[in-house]
Amino acid sequence: MSTGLRERMKVVVVHNHYQLPGGEDEVFRAETELLESRGHEVVRYTVDNREIEGMGRVALATAAIWNRSAHRTLRELFRRERPDIAHFHNTQPLVSPAAYYAARAEGVGVVQSLHNFRLVCVNGVLFRDGHVCEDCLGKFIAWPGVVHACYRGGIGASAVTAGMVASHRALGTWTRVVGAYIALSEFSRGKFIAGGLPADRLFVKPNFLNSDPGVGAHEGGFALYVGRISPEKGLGVLQHAWDLLGDQVPLKIIGGPVPPTPPASPAIEWLGHQPKERVFAAMQAASVLVFPSECYENCPMTIIEAYATGLPVIVSGQGSAAGMVADGGTGRHFRAGDAADLATQVRSALGDPAGLAAMGRAARREFEQGYSKEKNYDRLIGIYRTAVTSSHGSERYGAA
Repeated sequence: MSTGLRERMKVVVVHNHYQLPGGEDEVFRAETELLESRGHEVVRYTVDNREIEGMGRVALATAAIWNRSAHRTLRELFRRERPDIAHFHNTQPLVSPAAYYAARAEGVGVVQSLHNFRLVCVNGVLFRDGHVCEDCLGKFIAWPGVVHACYRGGIGASAVTAGMVASHRALGTWTRVVGAYIALSEFSRGKFIAGGLPADRLFVKPNFLNSDPGVGAHEGGFALYVGRISPEKGLGVLQHAWDLLGDQVPLKIIGGPVPPTPPASPAIEWLGHQPKERVFAAMQAASVLVFPSECYENCPMTIIEAYATGLPVIVSGQGSAAGMVADGGTGRHFRAGDAADLATQVRSALGDPAGLAAMGRAARREFEQGYSKEKNYDRLIGIYRTAVTSSHGSERYGAA
């Protein structure tokens, strides 16, 4: 245990990998590499959800609420390594909040990144049945999420998730044991405060890019969508908008899974999953990125990547994405779910080449000022200092 924050810290970073890699895994990798590049010592502790396959339902439910094995293993790790900070990304279901107690028992500052809305919403996205949903926000027990089977379509699994959050709310885990939370946007921070997390421990630090792809020429003459192909991402709205646009604007769609028989349109090209270098190349050539998500989002990496290449973004005017894009500055807003308004905004933006170029320059400036690794590092270190102060000024927790 340290008694203050050293210039060169030791940080244990904990992450429960998903079965399918996603944005959280990418942020976990980028942040650990950033810390190491600045001379800090990083110890990685990871588990993988593929381990779930051999577990029974009761064992998995118990582990999600309090994993005794993870608590024991991590407490031994903290005692041996004597880190300044334990930084948690995803803890569910195999690490569990028991890991926070292991850290605090050894006097280690606890930081939790909030990559999704799991602590205030059973399915983690505040979206249900095709619309934004806040039915569980602020409730001690998220019973609507159980009734609607919001977690993986199962009442049992939803009850376990809701029970985990409620149990640790009763224990005071969320308000007393976590020293600092990282929300990825001001919008998200507001939702977490409404859900009961302590405002004085909620800090905003957006995602970032660890490598700069560089500004593109944007001479390809096409619009671009990059992301998961799923209903909450607004693909239905996107396709309807392009039906209205006809063949006026070519659209390239990168992401998956591509439907077995994707809707046919002479203006739409379905490219499926692409490696990152091809995604960046497409962004550097595109005229505009379209981000039609119908859920709130958190801090989409796709928008940050577009900004890095100097690509303006047209987004639905709600949630975190709307807060990231200045309407008329770094892109444009359209009414969420309104395909006709999306088509109007695309047509208007591409009809003003000078204005589009100005928005592209503003997008690049926004990347440099808000989403570069230099800015992100300074914010992260400030949050670590807060967590260390919190760990030294509070009681120790040694549950076994």
